[in-house]
Amino acid sequence: MAATTLLMGSPWLRMRLLPDVRPARHLHLRRAFSARASVADGAGPVRVRFAPSPTGNLHVGGARTALFNYLFARSKGGRFVLRIEDTDLERSTKQSEEAVLADLSWLGLDWDEGPDVGGEFGPYRQSERNSLYKQYAEKLLDSGAVYRCFCSNEELEQMKEIAKQRQLPPVYMGKWAAASDAEVQQELEKGTPYTYRFRVPNEGSLKINDLIRGEVSWNLDTLGDFVIMRSNGQPVYNFCVTVDDATMQISHVIRAEEHLPNTLRQALIYKALGFPMPSFAHVSLILAPDKSKLSKRHGATSVGQYKEMGYLPQAMVNYLALLGWGDGTENEFFTIDDLVEKFTINRVNKSGAVFDATKLKWMNGQHLRTFPPDELIKAFEDRWKATGILQESESSFAKEAAELLKDGIDLITDADAALSNLLSYPLHVTLSSDEAKPVVQDKISEVASALISAYDSGELTQALAEGRDGWQKWVKGFGKSLKRKGKSLFMPLRVLLTGKLHGPDMGGSITLIHKAGICGAVTPQSNFVNLDERFRILKEVDWESLVKEQESPAESAVPAAS
Repeated sequence: MAATTLLMGSPWLRMRLLPDVRPARHLHLRRAFSARASVADGAGPVRVRFAPSPTGNLHVGGARTALFNYLFARSKGGRFVLRIEDTDLERSTKQSEEAVLADLSWLGLDWDEGPDVGGEFGPYRQSERNSLYKQYAEKLLDSGAVYRCFCSNEELEQMKEIAKQRQLPPVYMGKWAAASDAEVQQELEKGTPYTYRFRVPNEGSLKINDLIRGEVSWNLDTLGDFVIMRSNGQPVYNFCVTVDDATMQISHVIRAEEHLPNTLRQALIYKALGFPMPSFAHVSLILAPDKSKLSKRHGATSVGQYKEMGYLPQAMVNYLALLGWGDGTENEFFTIDDLVEKFTINRVNKSGAVFDATKLKWMNGQHLRTFPPDELIKAFEDRWKATGILQESESSFAKEAAELLKDGIDLITDADAALSNLLSYPLHVTLSSDEAKPVVQDKISEVASALISAYDSGELTQALAEGRDGWQKWVKGFGKSLKRKGKSLFMPLRVLLTGKLHGPDMGGSITLIHKAGICGAVTPQSNFVNLDERFRILKEVDWESLVKEQESPAESAVPAAS
C-alpha cells in the first residue's frame, strides 16, 4: 500500500499519488490522498481549447482567453479547438452561439476543430455528448469512485445548517457514502431520485504547478463529496469539462483564474478515470479602472459592442494581448503575426490587468493609420456618404479631407465628427470662451479688418483657388503687411477663418473649406458654413464691446454696494 505509483501516459504532466488504492465498490474505503502535478519535460502535440457558454455575448475577458489559447497553439504549431459548453439548456441559445462564433471570426481567431468545421474528436457541443458523460459516470460508479446519493433537497439544506452551526465548511456529510447494497436497492425499487456523488478522500492535498501562477495547493477536507450527475440525468459542469478535455486530448488548459477552484474537482476526476492531466494556466481577471471586476456598469464590455462602435479587429487583438502580457520590450504595436511569433505563456502576468478604453481607442488609431492610403480614404468616404455628409457622386473632396483629418481620427465613426467640425463655424462661441481671451486681446480686430479687405477684394479667394501653395504665398505677404508672424499671426487667422482655436493644418483646412463651397461636395444637412457666410458673420462682430466685456467680467458680475 505504501508503494508509490506513477501515473504514466501523459507527455505534458505527471501526477504522483500516495498511495494509489482503488476502493472496491462495496467497501466504501476512505483514504488519505496526496497529489502533486508538475509539467514534464518532453514535447507532445499541443492542443488547446476555448469553450464559451452560449448564454450571452463574447466578453472581452473571454476574447482575451481565446486569444491566449490561439497564440499558444499557433506559436507551438498546435491545434486550436472550439467547444461550445451549452449544458445550461435554459439560458443557452443558438443566436448567442452564432454571435460568439462571429465575434471570434471577426477577431481573426480561426479554429482548427469545432462545431462548424468538425474534427476527429467531435461532437463539439456538450449537449451532443451526453451519452459519453453517462458512459464515464457508469465507469466511475462501477469502480466505487462514485456512489448514488438519494438525499432530498430538504436533507441537503439541513446538512448545510448543521455545518453552519458547527462552524464547519458546508460540505456533504456522506450519508450515502457507506450505504449497503440492500439500502441502495431498496431506494431504487421505490423510484427515489438520486445523484451521482464523487467520493473525495477525507484528508490529503493536491498541488499543481500552474504555468502562470506557480505552485497552487488545496486541502481536500474542505471539499466534501460532490455531484457529477444530477437526478435528471444531466452531467455537472466539472465532470463534463474533465471528460471533454481528456477525450479531446487537450494538452494545455488556458482559462480565467475564476476557474482555478474547479481544478481540484477536475484533478480528482482525471485521476479516478485514469486520464493524463493537462497542464493548467490560469489567466488573471480583466479589471475596471477602479480595480473591480470589469462589468457592464463600466461601459462596453463585449466584443460585439466594440465592433459596432467602429473598432478594428487588429486593434482589439493587439490591445487584449497587452492585458497581462508583453514581449519584454517597450513595443506596444503588434500585428497578430507578430504576436504568434513572440507569445510565450511564461510572460503572462498573474496580476489583474486594467482595461483602459482610452488606450484602446488610441491603439485603434495607430492601426487605422497603417492602412494603405487608398483603403483609408475609401473607408472615410463610405462613412461620410452613409451618414449623409458627403454627396454620393463626390470622391476628390473625400480624398483631400481624409488626408487632412486622418491623424486626428482614431475610429472610423469619428470621421463624421471630424469633417462636420471642419465644416462648422462656431465663431461666437469661441470668441466668448476664456481660452480665446489672449487672442482677442492681441488686437484681433486689426487682423479681422485686414482679412475682410483681402476677401472683399478677391485677393484671398484667388490665393485659395491655387491650393495650399497659393495660401502659403498669400499668408506670408499678409503677415508682413501686419508685421505679424508665428502664433500672433496664425492664431487669430485660425479663429477668424475656421471659428475655432484648434484643428488640423491651417492651410489644408481653409483650402478644403474653400473647395467645399465651390464644388458642391457636401450635403445641406452637413451644416456647412461657406466662406461668404463666414465673412458675413465676421463683419457683424462688435470687437470693441467684446474686448471690454473680456477685460472687466468681474466688475460687471459684482453688484453695486448699497
